[in-house]
This record gives sequence, C-alpha cells and structure tokens, in this order.
Amino acid sequence: MTILCVRFQLPPMHEAALPQLLGTLEEFTPVVEAMPPDGALADLRGAERYFRRDVVELASLIRVRALAWHGVDCAIGAGPGPMFARMALRDTPPGETRVVPEEPDALAEFLAEQPVRALPGVGTATARTLCEYGLDSVGKVAAAPLSTLQRLTSARTGRELHEMAQGIDRGRVVPNAVSRSLAAERPFPHDELDPARHRRALLSAAEELGARLRALEKVCRTLTLTVRYADRSTTTRSRTLLEPTAHSSALTDAAYRMYEALGLQRARVRGIALRAEGLDPAEQASYQLTFDPLDEKARRIEEAADRVRAKFGPRAVMPAALRGEVGELRVVWKLRAGCGWSRSSPRPLRAGLVGPWGSDGRAVSKRCLEAD
Repeated sequence: MTILCVRFQLPPMHEAALPQLLGTLEEFTPVVEAMPPDGALADLRGAERYFRRDVVELASLIRVRALAWHGVDCAIGAGPGPMFARMALRDTPPGETRVVPEEPDALAEFLAEQPVRALPGVGTATARTLCEYGLDSVGKVAAAPLSTLQRLTSARTGRELHEMAQGIDRGRVVPNAVSRSLAAERPFPHDELDPARHRRALLSAAEELGARLRALEKVCRTLTLTVRYADRSTTTRSRTLLEPTAHSSALTDAAYRMYEALGLQRARVRGIALRAEGLDPAEQASYQLTFDPLDEKARRIEEAADRVRAKFGPRAVMPAALRGEVGELRVVWKLRAGCGWSRSSPRPLRAGLVGPWGSDGRAVSKRCLEAD
C-alpha cells in the first residue's frame, strides 16, 4: 500500500483554498483525508495500477497540476503507511518528493535515524521526557523495553510509542473531503497592533462561519483560532464548544475567549483565521433547552437576516461593529424578527438594520444588523 502525505505551500491565511487543492488529489483517488490548514493524505493503493505509473511519477503529476491549475507548489512524502508518509514529509522541502521504501531492512534503517519528535503524536512534553532519559531517537525507543516507555509516559502512550518505533503502522486514511471543517481568514493589509481591530476581524470571521454553517445545515463541535504574526510565526488554539452550534453569537463568544486567553500585548498581527471543525448535520445535533427570551429573539433575527442575505447577497446584513467597512449609512430600518421591514428613526437601534432606502420602502444595500 502506498500513501502520499502532501503539504501545500499556501500563502499566509489562505487555508480556504484547501478544498480546491483536494480536488486535484481526488482526480487520482477517492480516498483523500484533509489535514487542515494545508495538508492531506491520499491512498494510492489502486491508482498506481490504474494509471500505470509508480508513486514518484504520480507525485510529480500531482505537483505539476497543483502548480498549473492553482499556482501552489507542494512537498510530498510517500510510504507504505500514513505514519511513514508523514515522517517522510517532515524534512522535505517544497518541490520535492521523498519516498520511504517498503523493504523491511530499509524501513528499519529509516526509522533508526529519525529523532523521536518525528513520530506522529509525539508532542513537545513527551519528546522532552524521553530525551531526558537518553531516548532521543526512534532507534533507541525501539530498543527500550515496553515497561520503561510506559513508566515514562503512560500505559497507552508507551504502547503506541513502542509499536511505532518497531515500524508497526496502524494508521489509515479516512476520507473526509474537508467537509468536516470550514475556514474563514482575515488578513490585515499591514501589521496590526490594535486589539479592537483584532476583535472586529474575529467578529467578521465568526459571522461568516455561522452563515455558511447554517446555509449547509451543519453545526460544529470545535472552533480553532490561528493568529499569524509579522515574523511569520503562528499561534493556534482550539476549543470544544459546550454544544454543537451554528449560532454566530456562540461562535463569536468562543473566538473572543480564545483570543483573550492568548494575552497578546502589542503583538504585530498579520492575519487571523477561524476554523469550524467536527461538522455534523444540524438535524442530528442536540441542544440544551433555554428559557432566555433574548436568546430566542437573537436566533429569530438571525434566521431573518439569513433570508435577507440569500436574496441580496452575503454583505446585505452584518454586525454594526463592522459598519465602517461598508461606507456611509444614511437611514435606519428596524427588522422585527420574522415580521419584515419597518422604518424607524435615523439613529442606530438594537437589532436594527442600517442602510440606504429606496422608493419601495425597503433597504436595498449596505444593511447592517447591530450587535450588542
């Protein structure tokens, strides 16, 4: 069995382009597993025989198509299993392919020279613990007794380390076609230090994710925040939501909490991205019942705003905190949840829509739903 692990060289904060790149891989095999933000696993078990090409030729063809169709280069690692493919990709520069041979002696030699950090699932803390006891390479971990590894880590982790170091790869490629995640990026035109602008970017990304989830009739269980800095380093945080949701307000609150937990002080931020993961059908999700009338009103307003966006475009309704992005606003209209439009005073209102108005008494563009 031949597995490819591909890492696309996406521009900063452009992980939303990953679904299109996965389509390139799906031209060769339907067994493709997305690894956001920029990677994928592909099972070429039948593709080599079907296309009458070996793994190196198929990898070169994939790279050429990604460059020609999307302008994106990639690095590719190949091996007899997902673990070996990921390890082969680890130090592979863009534009090259590294293949791990399937012969047992070659696999053992490849593993013996790898650092312990190269094993999938070995994080910084585990690698530091193993290195403190001299187990700094995969070969040394393979020679260590199972009981020693379990004492240093845990029963389960020690057993998994022992198996991986021995070349036992129990991983498999699980097709998910990136429908299991949605991403929204907000790059800044220059290094941004203002926390208020950071929060507006989070609000805008959360609103986009909420609208897309509701349009797909999906809910997400996990929200991931990625902050990219001026030196091209990134910080990533994930949070499991209290309940699966597509409610924009819940997504925004979770994003704000993750951002505040970072404790950024005068950080030069180049861009912010939010990714909704663990998507499930909305009809199968369970919700905690609430007697809060404000929450119910917010959801009804959200449904009405979605209908407006479906008719007038995605920028027809947006939070009032983002109103500076849509130009001058002249007239205020109030949207009664599920009841249509009615004219109001020319001052911003809670749960109001702001925008120019036409002779037919309807707001026609640049509407904005004011948030709390």
